[in-house]
Amino acid sequence: MITLKSRRELDIMREASRIVAEVLQALRPSCQPGVTTAELDRIAEEHTSRRGALPAFKGYRGFRHALCASINQEVVHGIPGDRELRDGDIIGLDFGVLFDGYYGDAAITVAIGKIPGEVEALLRTTEEALYLGIEQMLNGNHVSDISRAIQVHAESRGYSVVKELGGHGIGKRLHEDPMVLNYVANGRGIKLRPGLVLAVEPMVNLGTDQVRILSDGWTVVTIDGKPSAHFEHTIAITDNGPEILTRVS
Repeated sequence: MITLKSRRELDIMREASRIVAEVLQALRPSCQPGVTTAELDRIAEEHTSRRGALPAFKGYRGFRHALCASINQEVVHGIPGDRELRDGDIIGLDFGVLFDGYYGDAAITVAIGKIPGEVEALLRTTEEALYLGIEQMLNGNHVSDISRAIQVHAESRGYSVVKELGGHGIGKRLHEDPMVLNYVANGRGIKLRPGLVLAVEPMVNLGTDQVRILSDGWTVVTIDGKPSAHFEHTIAITDNGPEILTRVS
């Protein structure tokens, strides 16, 4: 079911999303060699608590942490633990909060020290694909316009988009309709209208688009072991175009 948000609801979602953006910004300087993903998780949860919000992922379908921390070939849903970051790694940080009954959700991929040029290009292309998708979030366009912009940009540069996962509506629930694929499937999808809020999140791989889930039941990895990048924003469609709610002003 598609739900359009009122002005009051959008005001609350702006605050929820602002907290998400603040947490991701606070995590960036801590992404250094020797730091564990458990330490990043602690920082995220402590900052969230200070802002009067709840970590959205903790307890979601049994997930036990505030942050999803995915390293190198891990696409999404990496579980924080004792693993230390190393120079040359990349780490995807996916984070959400629940504030006053509404959710915000975003993700960034961060380079640890010096990374190979081809991986740096992967990160840049994935983030570019996100913003090209957001540019299509106009009143009267369709969900497939977002998907097409992401897919064309990633594939034109020789990368592959993950097809098993995608973005989603967001509001009173973390995952609402519609699903926002990162590639064009059958049909145009729903028409975009003001009040619709979407979490758009391209996941782009250096190699094959094929992925699998590890035995922990959460961590999604590339089958060929090559790196994957992930960027996400929560965006509201307005009469004046897309409004990125999870961008730090």
